[in-house]
Parts: sequence; C-alpha cells; structure tokens
Amino acid sequence: MLNSGLVSVSFRKLKPQQVVDLVKQAGLTGIEWGGDIHVPHGDAALAREAAKMTKEAGLKVAAYGSYYYPGLGGAPSFEAVLDSASELGAPLIRIWAGKKSPAEATAADRKKVVDDAIRIAGLAAGRKIALAFEFHNNTLTETTESAVRLLKEINQANVRSYWQPHEEPIAAQLQSLDAVLPWLAHIHCYYWAGNERLPLEQGESKWKQYLDHIRKAPGDRYVMIEFVKDDSPQAFLSDAATLRKWLA
Repeated sequence: MLNSGLVSVSFRKLKPQQVVDLVKQAGLTGIEWGGDIHVPHGDAALAREAAKMTKEAGLKVAAYGSYYYPGLGGAPSFEAVLDSASELGAPLIRIWAGKKSPAEATAADRKKVVDDAIRIAGLAAGRKIALAFEFHNNTLTETTESAVRLLKEINQANVRSYWQPHEEPIAAQLQSLDAVLPWLAHIHCYYWAGNERLPLEQGESKWKQYLDHIRKAPGDRYVMIEFVKDDSPQAFLSDAATLRKWLA
C-alpha cells in the first residue's frame, strides 16, 4: 500500500507543530522528521515531543531523516541518530551514501561506507529499525548501478534505499526504479525542471508511470512530498491534493 506524507525539511522555517498542522490540513498521513532542524540528532526530549504531537494529530512517523554519512566519521554519531529515532518511534532512518559520486569515490572510500553501514545496520536491527540510503547525486547512489552494487555489498536485511527522480529520460527513470525495487523503502516526490520547482500536477504523466512501477513492490511505503514551489505552504497543499488523487 502506498501512503502519503511530507519530508519535514521542506519547511525548515516552520516549527514542528506547524508542520504537523500543515500535514493534517493537507490530508496526508505521515511525516519524515528531519534531523537537522525539527528533531536534532541526540535531542531525546525534542524527539519525544515530535512523536507525541504527530500521534495526537492522528499521523504516523514515516521515518527519521538523518544526516549520517557511513564511513565519514564526525558528527552526528550514529548512536545519537539511533537514540533520536528510537525516541521518535521511527521505523526507519534515512542515511547518506558518502559525499562522492561513484566516478569520484575510490575503492577505499566505498569500503568505508560499506563497512560502517554493516556496523550501524546491526545496531539499528537491535532496536528493530531499518536504514535506507538517500537516492541522491554526489553520493554512491548517484547512479542506479552503483546504488544496487552498494546494497548488494552491504547485504543486510534492514538496509534499503529511497528512490526519487534523477535528471534522466523517463525510460531510464523507470529502469532505475525497477532495479532498486527489491530494496525500495520510501519515495521522495517532487516535480522539477532543472532547479526550477514546478507544481506536482505538471508531472502527472511521469509520476503515474513511476507509481505504477512502485506498486509492483510488495509491502507498505510512503510517497512523501519533498520541497515545493517557493517553499510555499499553499503550493504544498495543492501538491498534496494532487498526490492524494494519484494514490486514491
């Protein structure tokens, strides 16, 4: 089943309660809480508060959007990320596959990501939490081939991948999606032309094809709106109505 949600970092200037109110007004069902502003890594009190307000609004915590990069070291520590996710009640933590594209990363760079991902997957599994890599440029998931190779190298049952469109023709996008499908966690949903954010409804022809492919994967997952035109709550409400129509 496909559920609808919002990535909270889409509205970094809003307070957590404002984010909750906006998602409820939009008729969506879940939130991926960001670990940079709304639910900072390691702040257990704020995580509990976000969990409480989410539940009281009748919404679900879809995931914890962390800024942890396996193998890079430094802040945040994964232990701090994991504690926040636990307090938040998040079933999944979003992580990042390094800070280099596959073309730039050395074998040693890649090994650091893989080894640390295996380590943290064990820690997360101890709390029944999954991990999923952001599907993003300038990381080891920039290309589908590299992303699939990474997931196979890590080979942990609780390590998965997000998916979002890259700048490729529709046929390549669908091939990418099908390749990642066995590991698919959630989907970040937006419609851009280059760096220009456009109303989601303008991407209907593409997104309906994406969703048809996503529905082939068993299980439940969230399709979450990420970043909207002009960072506008009104634009978000319009995009949310579009997404609800597509998922109905």
